[in-house]
Amino acid sequence: MSTITRHTPFGVADPFEATDPLDQLFRGFFRPVETAKRSPQLRMDVKEDANGYCVYIDIPGVNKDEIQVSIDGNTVSISAEVKKKTEQKEGESILRSERYLGRVSRSFALENEIDESASSARYQDGVLELILPKKVAEAAKRLTIQ
Repeated sequence: MSTITRHTPFGVADPFEATDPLDQLFRGFFRPVETAKRSPQLRMDVKEDANGYCVYIDIPGVNKDEIQVSIDGNTVSISAEVKKKTEQKEGESILRSERYLGRVSRSFALENEIDESASSARYQDGVLELILPKKVAEAAKRLTIQ
């Protein structure tokens, strides 16, 4: 039995450089594919109890002075400035850099309004902890008819 082989008279300099549409379809399986650079998301956990919310947000490598938290009714907004030191020694070359440099932010809405005056924030070991008590609902005011 004979073996089928593909003949390319001019050859291809890069074996991964596909010219045939079928070859282009499978090209990504044979070498790593670079993804577009995007700003990272702030990952968080939100817990609720009868008194309020507790939010944990991962913001590693940020100075606590660079984090801003604002509360408007039931909407919470967090932003931070991510900085990294770029130190390159002579004779070194960067092969891959995946760490992000820039501004990250996230906003989310909660079911109940937040009591801003009783809220607190703590940043430790790259995790921002927000304690957000629910605002006490005012009792319905009864009007007297004259």
